[in-house]
Amino acid sequence: MDQTDFSEEAMTERRPEITARRIEPLATLPLFHKLEDRKAVLAGATEGALWKAELLVAAGAKLHVFVGANAAAFAGLASHERVRIHERAWQAADLEGAALAVGDLDDEGEIRAFVAAARQAGAPVNIVDKPEHCDFAFGALVNRSPLVVAISTDGAAPVFGQAIRSKIEAVLPAGLKSWAQAAADWRPAVQARKLPFALRRAFWELFAGRALAEPERVPTAQDEAELFAKLAQIEASHDGKGRVTLVGAGPGDPELLTVKAIRALQSADIILYDDLVSPGVLELARREAKRMLVGKTGYGPSVKQGEINALIVSLAAQGKHVVRLKGGDPGIFGRAGEEIEACRAAGIPVALVPGISAAQGAAASLGLSLTHRDHARRLQFVTGHSRSGTLPDDLDWRAMADPAASTVIYMARATLPGFRERALAAGLDPQTPAVAVLAATRPDEMRIAATIAELPERLAELPANGPVLVLLGHAFGAALSEAVPAADRRRA
Repeated sequence: MDQTDFSEEAMTERRPEITARRIEPLATLPLFHKLEDRKAVLAGATEGALWKAELLVAAGAKLHVFVGANAAAFAGLASHERVRIHERAWQAADLEGAALAVGDLDDEGEIRAFVAAARQAGAPVNIVDKPEHCDFAFGALVNRSPLVVAISTDGAAPVFGQAIRSKIEAVLPAGLKSWAQAAADWRPAVQARKLPFALRRAFWELFAGRALAEPERVPTAQDEAELFAKLAQIEASHDGKGRVTLVGAGPGDPELLTVKAIRALQSADIILYDDLVSPGVLELARREAKRMLVGKTGYGPSVKQGEINALIVSLAAQGKHVVRLKGGDPGIFGRAGEEIEACRAAGIPVALVPGISAAQGAAASLGLSLTHRDHARRLQFVTGHSRSGTLPDDLDWRAMADPAASTVIYMARATLPGFRERALAAGLDPQTPAVAVLAATRPDEMRIAATIAELPERLAELPANGPVLVLLGHAFGAALSEAVPAADRRRA
């Protein structure tokens, strides 16, 4: 390998197309507030105020409640050691030293005064059911403390947030509470080992895998011993090198990612992704992971494959977990073979996580089978794009003309006219159905169905940018009369 600098900073500077993708906009920043033994102030005596009081006390706050003449509403909390009930109206001085201030108030003048006093005292403020006055909001909570999930709609639709909470409650086993507590109990022992980041993360990945595999079982001392034994084995064999995972991002719809792909994304240090990877897929990645676009656009500006190979190896050699994220399945015209060879030649561990292929995604979006038994005896994937950017010379044209085959042509936008001529010359029926699908499974999906004789010229109807896949064969005949828009198909 040459002496080119393949550090993250150098690659970003050398090629402007290698950049970190920004996080999608957030209506609010979700934070978790430590309130143990800190002062909190609550003004109001309604049911809503009582609920907020119970939340604040559950979080360990020393709560001062100003209820005026309505002390009876808080009779159930009056004897709590962390709660002090004041049978008077609040005053600005009451907010001094408060970590949070909450008001359940109706009078607009009093609301403005309470908000101003809280901010003057440096306390973030919440006015119940009045988001325009709030510095923070109480989300709908899924409580597996110390594992806590909060859901916010930025005050727009609390009932919607509660419905989502119910969904999460149903799928998040209650037993995870015990595993979260075990994590808190075992963490000091992990920190005492003074391990490098990669090994600490390896331990917690082992922990998470065991917890999610048996969430309803209470963790034991044996679990702790076994996990630390595995950590010792990893530590003994650790040579400072990282690892590489080639991950199939699927055709675009984030819901088509495999569970294993999501786990890889959430354990990545650096993600090298292609133009074909949708923003929704990247949203599922670990937030701290650096994202680097290594764009490979057909017939356009691209990062050379050799550079990508060298970058992958260089970053992994620095001890990083590098996820190479590819559209569709990395093993289908994704240059995975070259990247695997480069890693193995450098002694870098490499794993492959398959993805749903673009062909599968396009067929599913069409509502058609790739191998309808009345029309197809064989399924073949071919590329319309050789190393030189032209139609490959060595395709088996008799196979392309086989009426009992379903053929999927990748990267065929520019070479489909030549493909048609060669296939027709080999005996392909010019009336064979063909479908071009742009951005399969994505919200902006478009498709054109025609005969193979007509389709190449009609590709001009599609936008110039975006991945185009061509499905060819009698299994796709129904698409010629298909009237259901792509968006309606996806809603099913």
